[in-house]
Amino acid sequence: MALWDRFKESASTMQTQLMAKKNDLKSGAFRDASMAMCALVAAADGTVDPSERQRVAQLIATNEVLQNFDAMDLQRRFDANLDKLVADFAFGKVSVLQEVAKAKKKPAEARAVIQIGIVIGGADGDFDKTEQAVVREACFTLDLPPHEFDL
Repeated sequence: MALWDRFKESASTMQTQLMAKKNDLKSGAFRDASMAMCALVAAADGTVDPSERQRVAQLIATNEVLQNFDAMDLQRRFDANLDKLVADFAFGKVSVLQEVAKAKKKPAEARAVIQIGIVIGGADGDFDKTEQAVVREACFTLDLPPHEFDL
C-alpha cells in the first residue's frame, strides 16, 4: 500500500475513532488543545497563506467532533493561536504547545487532540513531513508515544 494511501486510511480511521468518543470530548481543555493543534498543523511550514487559513477554518467548522463547541469561539481560538505562530513561529510554538498540553491530564482527550492533528494534516491530500513533525512534537508534549499514531 502506498504511503499516502496509508495516511488517508489512517486519517479516516482517526475520524471514526473521534466520532465514537464525541460525547466524551466536551471539556474546555480539549477545545483549547484541539484549536492549538489545528493552528500548529496549519503553520507547520512556518507560513500560512489565506487559502490555507480558510481551508483549516472550514475543516474545524465542519468536523462533527468539534460541533460540541460554538463555531465562532473555535474560530477565534484557532485564529489567536495562528497569529502567535505567524508573528514568531519559534516563540509562538512554545505558547501554542502549552495550550496543547492542557489535554495531558485526560489520555482520551490527549489522543483525540493528536487524531485531530492527523485529520487536519491529511485533509489536503498531503500530510507532509513538517506537519508530521509538529504532530510528533505534540505527542511528546502530551506524553504519548508517536509510534502509536504511525508518526
